Amino acid sequence: MSAGRVSRVSVTPVAFRDPPLLNVVGVHQPYVLRAIVQVHTDSGLVGLGETYADLAHLERLGAVAASLPGTDVFDVNGLRRVVVETLGASTGGAGASFGGMLEVSSAVDTVAAPFEVALLDLQGKALGRPVSDLLGGAVRDHVPYSAYLFYKWAGHPGHDDDSWGEGRTPEQMVAQARRMISDYGFTAIKLKGGVYEPRHEIETVEALAAAFPGHALRIDPNGAWTVETSIKVADRLAGALEYLEDPTPGIEGMAEVAKHTDLPLATNMCVIAFEHLKPAVAADAVQVVLSDHHLWGGLRRSALLGGICETFGMGLSMHSNSHLGVSLAAMTHLAAATPNLTYACDTHYPWKTEEVVKPGALEFRDGGVAVPTGAGLGVELDEDALAALHEQYVTCGQRGREDTAYMRTIEPGFSPNTARW
Repeated sequence: MSAGRVSRVSVTPVAFRDPPLLNVVGVHQPYVLRAIVQVHTDSGLVGLGETYADLAHLERLGAVAASLPGTDVFDVNGLRRVVVETLGASTGGAGASFGGMLEVSSAVDTVAAPFEVALLDLQGKALGRPVSDLLGGAVRDHVPYSAYLFYKWAGHPGHDDDSWGEGRTPEQMVAQARRMISDYGFTAIKLKGGVYEPRHEIETVEALAAAFPGHALRIDPNGAWTVETSIKVADRLAGALEYLEDPTPGIEGMAEVAKHTDLPLATNMCVIAFEHLKPAVAADAVQVVLSDHHLWGGLRRSALLGGICETFGMGLSMHSNSHLGVSLAAMTHLAAATPNLTYACDTHYPWKTEEVVKPGALEFRDGGVAVPTGAGLGVELDEDALAALHEQYVTCGQRGREDTAYMRTIEPGFSPNTARW
């Protein structure tokens, strides 16, 4: 089938329920906001993408969507030119911020990413080949993911407790991990830290190591610790962790920690754009980069990141934000086709209870997801579910991710914990 040219593009914001998951800047709100991109062609195909959905991002997405008709589905470079020209002309190519922890100096990559994924989905559908084939071919047919643990409240204030219940103590976190491992078979465990003082989080990691001796462990405090504390924690947990993610803020701080430990340091905070790679490599600040196609400009640019990491002997893992099935499919194809992405990928998927893709194509078994073998991303949009989650977006009242502001409605004196300890 001919892929054709883009005829029209729709961007639909959606909201799905989220538990009260705690982090360095506050707590997750009752809903996650995402945007589902549908790129239609004059040959009748539809390609899918998924991304963030704060108001500034939606404005940029809308401007690009209006400029894409007429683009050849195989012209990914042309897509990027459209994004650059559109952002410069109508909404400004300035930086973008997501969730209070991720900031980039240019919005081009984050805006281009969902459209690039949609074009690759279209290309795959036209050729009858999975997206992983378009990225060089799958080197693995099953992509491992990690159990992603969060300290959490039993439920959002004013709401019933959720099915996970409270997660504050080491014992409760071991129980949380046990449920995830029982349900999904994960063989790696990630703990979101930066919530409690380091001693408490060290005890949690040690409890997890004792309970799951065969599992790879990692902790991510999102820069909550000073350099001095980071060095002490790295020394204490060196035998328990496969890597330590973003213990302290910035390339300079991470480089100083790296001088004092053999434990690999990973990041999704100080290296989240290509411009960050040169100074990070020069300073030997990080040994593992967490890729994220939503931030790095899509799947092909994320594959380019993989090649750069291989060149400089850096490990490669994959970051996750709260996401739906379109993103999970894209993440899985990318991980399948990136030879040196050898760490289990992060995913928030077990925390969600709502979806926009039809069931069957993406299932967690034995700690991971089988790479879809259907054409394109291999997933099909559930139009009724999309409409329901869009209506939930309209009525939920949230229009951005505001973890700190939401926390302050419950704890008025709260301030983010970055570099606090």
